[in-house]
Amino acid sequence: MTRLTWLQPEDLIAHEFRQAEEEGRDVTEAAARWRAAGGRTAPPRSGASPDEASPQLRALAEDLLTELGQEREREDAAEAAHFQPVRRLRTRREAPIDGSRPTRTGHPPGWGPGGAAPLVTGRGGTGEPPAGPTHRTRLHTAWLGRAAGCLLGKPVEKLPLEGIRALAKATGNWPLSTWFTAQGVPPELTTTYPWNRRSAPTSLAENINGMPEDDDLNYPLLNLLLLQRHGKAFTTHDVATLWLEELPAARTFTAERVAYRNLLNGVPPPRTARHHNPFREWIGALIRADVHGWTNPGDPASAAEQAHRDACLTHTGNGVYGAMFAAATIAAAASGTADVHASLAAGLDVVPPDSRLARAVRRGVDLAGAHRDFDAVVDRLHAEFGRYHWVHVVPNAALLAAALTHADGDFTASITRVVSGGWDTDSNGATAGSVAGLLSGRPDALPDRWTAPLHNRLATSVGGFHGTGFDTLARLTAHLTDDPAPQEAPHP
Repeated sequence: MTRLTWLQPEDLIAHEFRQAEEEGRDVTEAAARWRAAGGRTAPPRSGASPDEASPQLRALAEDLLTELGQEREREDAAEAAHFQPVRRLRTRREAPIDGSRPTRTGHPPGWGPGGAAPLVTGRGGTGEPPAGPTHRTRLHTAWLGRAAGCLLGKPVEKLPLEGIRALAKATGNWPLSTWFTAQGVPPELTTTYPWNRRSAPTSLAENINGMPEDDDLNYPLLNLLLLQRHGKAFTTHDVATLWLEELPAARTFTAERVAYRNLLNGVPPPRTARHHNPFREWIGALIRADVHGWTNPGDPASAAEQAHRDACLTHTGNGVYGAMFAAATIAAAASGTADVHASLAAGLDVVPPDSRLARAVRRGVDLAGAHRDFDAVVDRLHAEFGRYHWVHVVPNAALLAAALTHADGDFTASITRVVSGGWDTDSNGATAGSVAGLLSGRPDALPDRWTAPLHNRLATSVGGFHGTGFDTLARLTAHLTDDPAPQEAPHP
């Protein structure tokens, strides 16, 4: 039998036990039934466990997923409250995006007691129309930054923290400051910590030749198509239809793959995010948030609203909050008036302050302010959040916030710190690169070693974008910034 990754019931159930516990639900009885039948309760680290389950064990997994899912469905009414923080945000007193800087021993100036973020609402800027030449240049830098950060993290994706450190140190690249390379790495080290099999041929210093295909770049391309076809008033059903038309199923992973399968089986959104989907709080929705932020410069609330409608196809709870946080952070950074600390504060302001996502982000910011050595920050984060799967949004959001805070807006420091912290290295590198690229403002502000190997082109299987340049993508994104109505936008 074909071992499909991220879809086998016997693998999903182990992840469901873990996810349900994170949500505060008691799965003791269901887990005992699974163990008594011979099932494993430890979730596989990769997409599938090595052994095929018996028909009886697979059927039990399906039954348990359904039972636990029915319990989750009864909590749907509570899910409707997820979006209230953004609605309330619009009614509050406007406060400026002030570009305040953090201290090493606490929160940035202006943050409230206990790390509550200052209010950031409205559209910032310098008086120039957001879609004007300066914004388009900023978008060009953000696209380049997203690609470079993603590419930096690709060869070490899935590796444990100690492996990332060992591989970089073996070539004198620690603290991390440039691309990973296999040249000079002892063979026994790569036997212990092998490079990512799919990425190594296209993402090491010696073989980079343009931006290879990656889901972290595919989703921004899909969201360009989404806004071109439906404008900013798109629905979650519009997102679903677009995916079925333009996104190859094999280019989806974790929550996105389960939701895609659900769509093919006739499950409607937003139930697609819940039905047999234990990955509903993982990082997938966060990596889809950039275009929502890029097209709402200085308007974090609108960016978060768009990200919410997108995320509900595949995610719930903290998975949705992660997308809203990223979109709002990026929208603030795109304003041209916010520094990285004010941008992160804007991101925090659109999510419930008592959510696990918000608490993790605040913890990342706190640790970055308290330690000059970023390795010490990473070690603390792994000690506190290491119980989560490496693709879960909570630890990755904490690491992202810590790296951006510690780097204080510097592009190279932002992407190298977040990738050096492990977990979902390419996704975190991409988001950090997007934010830091916006803050850098101009493509020539990014060091040439990060942009020259990209050759102004990316590979993709999405929507006819294969080979498109980042300058063209910036133009297309800028074209979508201020017009909420469906339009016939130019296509590469």
